Amino acid sequence: MKLPLQEIAGLAQRLTRPVQFMEVCGTHTMAAYRSGLHQLLPPNVRLLSGPGCPVCVTDPSYIDAAIELAGHPDIIVATFGDLLRVPGSDSSLEQERAAGANVRIVYSPSDALVLARECPSKKVVFLGVGFETTAPTVAWAISQAALDDRKNFFVLCAHKTMPQAMDALLHGQAVKIDGFICPGHVSVITGAQMYRFICERYRIPCVVTGFEPWDILSAIKMLLRQVVEGRAEVENEYSRSVSEAGNPVAQRLMAQVFEPCDVVWRGIGTIPGSGLRIRKEYARFDAAVALDVTFVEARVNPSCLCGTVMRGMATPFDCRLFGRACSPSHPIGPCMVSSEGVCAACFKYEKRAAA
Repeated sequence: MKLPLQEIAGLAQRLTRPVQFMEVCGTHTMAAYRSGLHQLLPPNVRLLSGPGCPVCVTDPSYIDAAIELAGHPDIIVATFGDLLRVPGSDSSLEQERAAGANVRIVYSPSDALVLARECPSKKVVFLGVGFETTAPTVAWAISQAALDDRKNFFVLCAHKTMPQAMDALLHGQAVKIDGFICPGHVSVITGAQMYRFICERYRIPCVVTGFEPWDILSAIKMLLRQVVEGRAEVENEYSRSVSEAGNPVAQRLMAQVFEPCDVVWRGIGTIPGSGLRIRKEYARFDAAVALDVTFVEARVNPSCLCGTVMRGMATPFDCRLFGRACSPSHPIGPCMVSSEGVCAACFKYEKRAAA
């Protein structure tokens, strides 16, 4: 049996032009850099990193709003650890916590709900950031808060959905994409069928895959075969976890609590229908409504190329801040902060290899 790299090399020889495949999952990005897959591929096959890190695509005005909430003495801000060090206009949640703000790291929205039960005199605001993977868990926490008639639990919602972002990247034609390596854990919820419109509308092949190096190489092989054969279909390499229809229970829960909305993606701009906001029936748990949160345009370092990198139009090495002014110990952009950020992955694995 031929190994994926051997099959990839054979298919690459049959190409009539170079091809670029984009992964739109931060876990795939980290796995590819950690395993050195970029260096193993033939010269005419290139991997691009897309907007697959939810922390990285969160608009900086959201970070500023979270920092403002943390400044209130009666509020506890509960967040996943990745958001803690993301820079806002003037500070970060980590800096605010060091200065005395009540900012807690939690590992799930249910932890934040427990915190609200344990601290009835405080308003607990959970920072709801993520794609379809985490949105059902936040929807569950909100539904449980409603059942408990919990009056001190809120969510500052910044959830996003992936298909519209993929559509926006192709519609803009800013970078040539010949195939998508689709996120495995998102697809567990949505199902592989979610990407069919990409194939039909743009004639771009899609492969849903897992997170081991073998999975990613298998996805690249499957995409190459589609390109060589002139096909554009959704294929599911990750069938051990992903079905065609996804998880209907999680989908119903999301539809019960959330509704689609337009939302700003850092580096891309406003993408219609790509966000999830809390429905009016649950507005009492919506921090933006119940606590009258104002989102103001944030100031960002104009030299930071995070947005350009997440559109596949540049690599971290193209940024003059990368590895100099911007590093994991002193991040300027979110791509250097998050455990799924392309700059963090590149700094940890490829920069060290190059050195």
